[in-house]
Amino acid sequence: MTLLHEQTTTDAETTLAEAEVALVPTGAVEQHGPALPLGTDLLAAEAVARAVDERTAPATVTLPTVPVGVSDHHRQFHGTLSASPETFGAYVREVTESLTAHGVRRVVAVNGHGGNDNALRRAARRLRAEETAFLAPWSWFSDLGGLDEELFGQMGIGHADAAETSMVYAVAEELVREAALADAEAGAADGWGREVHGAQLGFDTADFSESGAVGHPTDASREKGQRLFEHATDELAALVEWLADREFAALLPEPHR
Repeated sequence: MTLLHEQTTTDAETTLAEAEVALVPTGAVEQHGPALPLGTDLLAAEAVARAVDERTAPATVTLPTVPVGVSDHHRQFHGTLSASPETFGAYVREVTESLTAHGVRRVVAVNGHGGNDNALRRAARRLRAEETAFLAPWSWFSDLGGLDEELFGQMGIGHADAAETSMVYAVAEELVREAALADAEAGAADGWGREVHGAQLGFDTADFSESGAVGHPTDASREKGQRLFEHATDELAALVEWLADREFAALLPEPHR
């Protein structure tokens, strides 16, 4: 595994010269109900990135995890930390820009938090438009290959639900508070948000979920989590290979027609 922050500057010279793609895990420190840790999203992103790095090094290098993301919608729950979309996006963009000084211009934001999506896409568009770097925003849950329906009988994932709980079982089993899963589910919402006469008024999780969970966390299992983890690492490894096979110029915007 090639973790940049564990290397010396001498080591990094060789590592960065060999790396085709950098992985930047991005997550969140936010409530995930009474049964899951605040760091659920960063733990998942970091674990997937590191597992793929082990498979693909020296073609990849993994940067330190960006732990705090865009989580203001969870602010009523204790322990939640948040950055504005502008601050979070600028931070990821500037870290990516700094990589280009070492010759690495293909980067994947290995994301574990849906609230980061828009900021990551804006950062990616700017980096590409300026022809500085190509940043690919990628979330472990964005394409589950049908596992969401097969394992949980739903499309996509909720929040602190069976899918996220299963993923934590896979990456940090000791941090799942099994005794609290039933309480999490008892106070959970069935779906994300709150609609009133066609208006989406569930701006904050506290508007529609008592426990902070959305879904059915008691349906989680270690076996389901392992399948999610293996699928995510396969998908990310394939993305890394796709990026590494392309000339940087081919990733830039097409010229005006």
